Amino acid sequence: MPRLTILLILLAVASASGCGAQSGRGSDSAPRAPVVIRVPADAPTINAALERAAPHDMVLLSPGVYRETVRIRTAHVTLRGTDRNRVAIDGEGKRGNGVVVTAPGVSVENLTVRSHLQNGVLVTGLKNEGEGIGRGSDGYHRLDPAANPPLNGFRVRYVTAADNGLYGIYAFNARRGTIEHSYASGSADSGIYVGQCRPCEILVRGNTAERNAVGYENTNASGPLWIVGNRFTGNRVGMTVGSDYLEALTPQSGATIAGNLVADNTAADTPEQADGGYGIGIGIAGGRDNTVTHNRITGHPRAALILSSAEDLAPVGNRLTDNAFADNALDAAYLASAHAPGSGNCLTGEIGPTLPAGLAASMACPASPAPAPGPLTRIDSPDAPAGLPFLDVPFPPDQPELPRAATAPAVPTAPAPQPVDAASVPLPEATLLDACSRDRR
Repeated sequence: MPRLTILLILLAVASASGCGAQSGRGSDSAPRAPVVIRVPADAPTINAALERAAPHDMVLLSPGVYRETVRIRTAHVTLRGTDRNRVAIDGEGKRGNGVVVTAPGVSVENLTVRSHLQNGVLVTGLKNEGEGIGRGSDGYHRLDPAANPPLNGFRVRYVTAADNGLYGIYAFNARRGTIEHSYASGSADSGIYVGQCRPCEILVRGNTAERNAVGYENTNASGPLWIVGNRFTGNRVGMTVGSDYLEALTPQSGATIAGNLVADNTAADTPEQADGGYGIGIGIAGGRDNTVTHNRITGHPRAALILSSAEDLAPVGNRLTDNAFADNALDAAYLASAHAPGSGNCLTGEIGPTLPAGLAASMACPASPAPAPGPLTRIDSPDAPAGLPFLDVPFPPDQPELPRAATAPAVPTAPAPQPVDAASVPLPEATLLDACSRDRR
């Protein structure tokens, strides 16, 4: 059951591009130097190559359309396309997932995943029914991270995820990873999703997400977690951060959201959401101690920034500082409920219209322990356009390649991300990653 639906109901009501694992058969062999297994030259399918792969090997894909659900169960393997735009793992609108990673230290690089009923790339510590489908909860059984330890270490870079029925790139019950220089569009839930990890130690940087229901979603994913220098434009909602009782590790806390362009999230040629969320830049529901700084948030007919409760989980200790706003119906709205009013949130910078009026003064930093004025639970909103079936969203333009993709050696293991100092992240230009966007071509 997607967490996005619950979160948006709450909101509505209230560097280069510029743009213990199960092992495969190869791990039973005698020690050897890492090798490159080429598809289709050395193996007829991607899964056949992965069955041969040992830790630190690379499976290298020649241009072509691959019609299979790829399962990576061997640690420290690299899956790479030689041409990002012409190596396509195609679900044809009938397979669930494109790439499912259930082993640590794996890198997925320089390829396209498209037209899957669930996810383009799924990275998860949850293994079930041989598919590795990440599920938070069915409403009755919450995933126990002690029984299903999180996957530890991953990297997804230079990946294009288009027209997938849930998430484009989905890290669930996984930590110590990087999602970078990737592109997601046509996702019926969110383009990029990070969920259920604490501490996450995940870096999401330099990505473009557009023409999704939501550009980026973060549920029960707590810091250290850095969402830095991304372009979330032309979706229905730019990004959401929240707590949800249907997953473990509530409440969410400690994300750093810095230097992102969050603009014009009003596109009609996007998948329609059942709950009709629309026209929001950044929404935080029941999140705590998040830092939202140096983001450019423009062109939203509902609100640029919304703080709200999630059931009885109040927004607490969030710092919204030095963001740039323009052309929003509201620059900030505080919609915490009466039974979870929140406290310790603060707001600085040049702020335009707010709800309630005068929010910039009443929530000025440093924050006081008292809740902001309220409770208010509704804001006026434009009607959401009808939208498109996710499989009908036009494919994106060609995206930048991983440098020397066909010849560069694999990194032996996906490296852990380095911490990001939010104060050092600059305010982005309105043209951030515009060469990757269909709207700027």
